[in-house]
Amino acid sequence: VDDIIKQKIYAAFGTETGLLSGVSYEEFTNETDYIQGSSVVGASIASDIKKGAILAIIFAVLGIGLYILLRFRNLPYSVSTIVALAFDALFIIGIYALLWGLVPFSLEIDQTFIGAILTAVGYSVNDKVVIFDRVREYNKLFPKGDRYEIYNSALNSTLDRTFNTSLSTLLVLIIIFFFAGETIRSFAFAMILGVVSGTISSLFIAVPMAFDMFGKKKAKK
Repeated sequence: VDDIIKQKIYAAFGTETGLLSGVSYEEFTNETDYIQGSSVVGASIASDIKKGAILAIIFAVLGIGLYILLRFRNLPYSVSTIVALAFDALFIIGIYALLWGLVPFSLEIDQTFIGAILTAVGYSVNDKVVIFDRVREYNKLFPKGDRYEIYNSALNSTLDRTFNTSLSTLLVLIIIFFFAGETIRSFAFAMILGVVSGTISSLFIAVPMAFDMFGKKKAKK
């Protein structure tokens, strides 16, 4: 692969532009005046990056789950948040895998992509905290109220805020995606997926799962 790349560089600067006229390919590859240096990401380094990325996502999700547990003092909130955030991360990775080679921009799994997943996870947890805060508030206001109605009211009362925040964030990300250049396009695309999945997981995974877990806990008593 290295030799193929050097041949293409030599052809581009020599045959096509004439900048290397009179310089043989052997001289071009041996003289440091022409090639200042090169580096290769080997399989072992790539494996380290992959391992580090997986650990970063796992620790981020578990750390946020611990934060939710300490904040609300309820295990169902923490567990449902961890499951929802895992869904967000897998959703982004899955869409990238499905669209690989089908879109006209890079879908490389690199540090930028991992940063986008972690950012999306951090964004997603914000929705869940707001909804769970409202559930806790309604539980205090209506201690004898129907639990289904409390969760439903909490979701409905925060629905406008959830959609307004998501849509305004999506607007900025879409502008970045189309106009900010190729280098940040992959990050913006992953964030767009993260905002969509974060909204979905808040409404249809985290809160319903917490509701079910509290129900089972109550039934055991």
